[in-house]
Formats: sequence, C-alpha cells, structure tokens
Amino acid sequence: MDNFKKILLNELPNFKEYSSKFLNGEINKMQYKGFSGGYGVYAQRDKKSFMVRLRVSAGVLSQHQLNKIYEIAIKHNLDKIHLTTRQAIQLHDLSINSIVDIMEEGIKNDIFTRGGGGNYPRNVGLSPLSGVDPSEAFDVTPYAVATDKYFIKNATTYHLPRKLKVSYSNCYTDTAHCSIQDLGFVATLKNDEPYFRVFLGGGLGKQPKVALELDELIKPKDALYCVEGMIKFFMDYGNYENKNRARVRYMVESLGEELFLEKFKEYYKLEKEKGSLELNIEEIDYSKPGVKIDIQDSRLIPQKQDGLYTVYIHPVGGILLTKDLSTLLKELDNIENPMIRLGMTEGLYILNLNGNEAKRMLEISKTISCNSQLEQSISCIGVPICQMGIQNSQKMLHEIIDYFRLQNNEEILNKAPKLYISGCLNSCGVHQVGSIGLCGKKKNVDGISTDAFELFVGGSFEIGKTRLGKSLGDFKASDIPEMLYKISDASSGNFYEWVNSNDDILNKITDKYKI
Repeated sequence: MDNFKKILLNELPNFKEYSSKFLNGEINKMQYKGFSGGYGVYAQRDKKSFMVRLRVSAGVLSQHQLNKIYEIAIKHNLDKIHLTTRQAIQLHDLSINSIVDIMEEGIKNDIFTRGGGGNYPRNVGLSPLSGVDPSEAFDVTPYAVATDKYFIKNATTYHLPRKLKVSYSNCYTDTAHCSIQDLGFVATLKNDEPYFRVFLGGGLGKQPKVALELDELIKPKDALYCVEGMIKFFMDYGNYENKNRARVRYMVESLGEELFLEKFKEYYKLEKEKGSLELNIEEIDYSKPGVKIDIQDSRLIPQKQDGLYTVYIHPVGGILLTKDLSTLLKELDNIENPMIRLGMTEGLYILNLNGNEAKRMLEISKTISCNSQLEQSISCIGVPICQMGIQNSQKMLHEIIDYFRLQNNEEILNKAPKLYISGCLNSCGVHQVGSIGLCGKKKNVDGISTDAFELFVGGSFEIGKTRLGKSLGDFKASDIPEMLYKISDASSGNFYEWVNSNDDILNKITDKYKI
C-alpha cells in the first residue's frame, strides 16, 4: 500500500497543473470533467471553485478517519460536509490549492479520492446495518470492504467505457440497491450455507433498467471473480464511442438478456480458472457487553446482539454542519469501540452501542438529526453547486419540509413518505425507485422558462419487488409542497401500497397542478 500511496502522491503535481489550465481557460469544462473525475474532483457551476469526493470504502468509517475529515474541514474553513447517496463524503466550495492539500492529507490517512468519479469503479455500496441486522442472511461487510479496497488498489490501471457500480446487501430489503446496479450481491442461505444471489446490468438515469439475476448462486469467497469478470466483460463489450450508451445496461440491450448472461458467465468462469482472487475474509467481531433499555425512538435500532443498538443520524439533505460533527466526535470519545457507517440515505449510523451509550447518542443528536420519513428524504446537491444540475434540489426539499411544518399537523407530517429528489435526470437522488420521486427540469409555461419537477410514484428497490416509478407528469416547483401535502393527507396505511392502489385519488389531486 505504501507504494500505491507514492503513486497517488506523485500524480498530484500533474493534477494541479491541468487544473490550472482549466482555471486559465485553456481547456473547457467537459475536458476538465473527463480528467478530474478520475481523481474524485469536479469543478462547480461557477468554474472557479471545486468539489472533492472522499471515498469511504463501503461507507465504513473509523473514528480516526472521521476525526481527520473534521480536521480537514476546519482547516479549509468549511462549515459543512455533504453525506452522499453513495456512502461517500463531499466537500464543496474549495480552491484548487485546497483540493490538492486535501487529497494529499487524505492519502496519508487512508482516505482516497482516486476513482471517486469518472470512468472508474465507484465506491462499493453496502447495507449499513450488515452484521447487526436481525433479518440478515449473513454479514456482507468484509466482502464489500475487500471489493472496494481491490478497486482502490487498481484505480490507476482501469480503462473502462464509463463508471461501474457494485453493491452488497445483507438481506432482501436491499438497502445497498443491488437490484439497480451494474453488479450486485445479495446475501442468502441455502441449506444453512451462505451464498450470494447476483444481479447484473441495472442502473438509473437515462433509460433506467432493473438488473437481471444470474441463474446460479455463487459462494461469497468467489465474489471478486464476478467483479473482475464484469470489468473484463465491460471493457470488451462496452461502448467507448458514445458515452451516452456506455453503461453496462446498454450491453444488455445490444446483446439481449440471454446472451448477456451467457457472456458474463463465460468471463466469470475464465477469471475463476485463473485463480488468485478468492476472498478469505476475517469476520467482524460485534461482541460487547449489552445494556437493555426501554425507549421508543424511530432512530433507535435494536441489533441482533442482545442489549446493543444502532442510532441513525440524518441531517436534512445530508448536509452535516461541522459544529454538529464536532459534537458527535466528542460523544464518540465516550463510547467503547464505536463503529461508524454511512448509509445510501445521506445519513450516518453509529453501531454497537450499549443501551446507555445509545440513550446518550440519541440525546446529543436530537437537534442534529430529523425524525420523520419526510424530513429524512434524500436529495442530491443540485444547483447552484452541481455543474450538471438543472434544479436546486436541496432548496426544493427545504421548501417542502417547511410547508409541512407550517401546517402544524403532526399526523400528516409523520405519515408523509420519504422523498427521493434529483436535480436532473442523472438520478443522484435515485428518484426513479422511490415511492415518491422528483426530477428537476425546466418547463416552458406560457412562454416563460419555469422551474419544474417531474413526479414519479410507486418505485421500489426491494428484492422481488423492484420496479421503476411511473411518471405522473411535470409540475411547477412552487406547487410541489402544497400538492405533496394533499397527497399525504389523502394517503393511509403503508404509503407504498396506498400509492400503487389509489390511482383515482392520486390523479384527482395531481391533475389540478399538472403543467
């Protein structure tokens, strides 16, 4: 690893020189995006400041790493960090000198940015409760972390047509979104032995597609053979000429489902014959003296380990203030062997707390985190930061939450569903698989360019129930809060079930606002 770090550190002067050319106007934003993405860096919309994506392997963070990220944020005068929908941490509004300094500091502390964007395997997804979830088949954490470290180790060698997303889920609720990934592994048991169900060729954004399932189970130790097989398959059959058709899901379209699966199995078996990629992982020890407590809180999650708990912390829109991060870090110092994980929901989980530790963590985080499903909605960073964005998704989320709060009706606030908001069709907010999703766009209304969102309903990423949401049309951004409030008021019971069986009520409400 020391040699790999030297390679990354030696890249930094060239990265800085190329970035200076962009700032001087010698290269355009698309040229720069094609270069900088592989380093986990993107220019922001103003073309003067930058964002860096800190890659957190499968969302698993050590206390030391989180402390280091806090120190970096303070050093560069940042009052907030952004927890992403891919279990990474983004820092915004930085100069190129700050970016290079952060990259260097990160490399020295095992916090990498390489492959955080561009045509590379992205941060590996993981069910954040893996290892402590009572409903899981088995703990997939070691496999997800090992896969991400494999990607990082080879980050400077890849030449893919476009990005590749891999995830691991510990059970069929699929909180790592395996059913909509390029490659997904879902834990299952057969004759009490652990196996993975394998999903391939899914993806969101333009022309979204639900993943296909391989017709055979694989042993967990063979996961990297699947991963490397997919990489080779992608390199041989991916579209290098047209980036708009360069994702794995377009290979399914061009080859046909049957041939696609046959080809993948050929690549997988070839890699397995070569050998040397078998995963011999060490199981994670979650044992710790437990203390039971009798507290009802939506953020308190009892673990399968007796007397141990997880506390979920979700700042609105995934925007965590550095002052709040400081508060959390001070409390973590009082916890015996804290475990920290980022979710794909823009929140963080503190695992393996005894009852007393959990009670204290709930108390100190109650002003940092929100509690209702609506307030825990997901939103990409959007305009004015995102270079590719169309709408200000964060602003939209805050306006919706503020509208609901102003109505002073706790019942409707608490039964409103979680929203999935993307500032554009790229689906960074996974709007296409949410029970309610919003996608930002501009719409011509009476000759005036108007801020608008397309509304999707009924999406799901649960294994066996995966489906893309259906579009109900386009709506003015200014009308969205009131319309969603009326939908929530009319709903009853499980929102997902309600929204998929009450088209008449839903259409009656939305038709009044449609543009």
